[in-house]
Amino acid sequence: MNTFTVPATRAAGLARLAQFAPQAGRHYAAERNADHGPGRHDRVSGLSPWLRHRLLTEDEVLRRVLAQHSQDAAAKFIEEVFWRGYFKGYLESHPSIWNDYRRTVVTLLTQRSRDSDLAQAYAQAVDGATGVDCFDAWVAELKNTGYLHNHARMWFASIWIFTLQLPWQLGADFTYRHFIDGDAAANTLGWRWVAGLHTRGKHYLAQADNIARYTGGRFAPQGLVLRAPPLSELTAHPLVPLALTLKPPRGPVALLLTDEDGLPETLGLEPTQVVAVAGAAAFQGRSPLHVGPLLAQFSRGALQDALLRASAHFSAPSTLLAGLDGDAIAEWAARTGVQTIVTAAPAAGPVQEMLADARDWLSMRNLRLVTLNRRYDAAVWPLATQGYSALRNQIPALIERLALESGRPEQGTLL
Repeated sequence: MNTFTVPATRAAGLARLAQFAPQAGRHYAAERNADHGPGRHDRVSGLSPWLRHRLLTEDEVLRRVLAQHSQDAAAKFIEEVFWRGYFKGYLESHPSIWNDYRRTVVTLLTQRSRDSDLAQAYAQAVDGATGVDCFDAWVAELKNTGYLHNHARMWFASIWIFTLQLPWQLGADFTYRHFIDGDAAANTLGWRWVAGLHTRGKHYLAQADNIARYTGGRFAPQGLVLRAPPLSELTAHPLVPLALTLKPPRGPVALLLTDEDGLPETLGLEPTQVVAVAGAAAFQGRSPLHVGPLLAQFSRGALQDALLRASAHFSAPSTLLAGLDGDAIAEWAARTGVQTIVTAAPAAGPVQEMLADARDWLSMRNLRLVTLNRRYDAAVWPLATQGYSALRNQIPALIERLALESGRPEQGTLL
């Protein structure tokens, strides 16, 4: 299955979930590491684009899987879902990681324009002209499909860092601006994990025999670095307390959608509260460089799908804004006649940056911007302040708390 030939709609995500759920147990655990190449990623869920844009939510995916499998049988898949929440919570509670990454990307791109050796090595990498067969094939696959198998993402990052010896931040920027399912937290922290920065001193070195085994012998990479120390950094990234808002405001509101969260029907707003809906795509904020066309297409499609559903659900007119800036939002809000704007709270990343800038501008116009967190995030993120094991140990309790098992009542479920 080529995940990205399907529409960027909630309906398509639900269809893929229904197709995958029967395989989410021991079959998934046994087959998930195999990368069979473009168009053949049918051993993994393929749900990440819809989850990334929240056309599907993590808890509804877990509930569907647990309706067909026991926790024990589906343990590997369940862990993969909670990894998403772990990365988001960790980056949210260590914001200096994201800020440092953003600054370093700009610095390195400037350096590239002055350093011919860096410019040449970078160009060979992003053009897929390194001579490392698997790496070059993955560059082509990434550009042509907007996707890589999770195992390939690890190999790719390792080769970029340790064999090609390029800055990890430039690699993270490259994948982030092409992945249709690119998530600021998973992408940034995934690269840092491979480099040995997330779990200090523990890095990941790609090995030719491992690549050959899990790609069915399609590749036989030569010249991979077999020994290298993990990367290190002097910067400390302090833990910052989370600030979460779960209670919707009272009274009439204007609902603002972004391509970060495409399921506004489940934010807890009363249908009669919403007098108008608007949406703005923010995918270009992922990088100082242009993002891939497939990413742009999927993000626009996800936003359009969310706008259509929101307009119907709330019986409110919808508007597509030119951008996610304070001026555009304020002009739209003024036309609605309300003073409170509500949007789904974005995790750390470009949309969060844009809304932070817009909030001050809106405040000067006597407009209030309320960002609503989802209860699933509020349950998971506080457990993601250290290593993943702390969260993993709480998975059975979270499943109980979130009423995810089949047959349990759904009152209070955290959609």
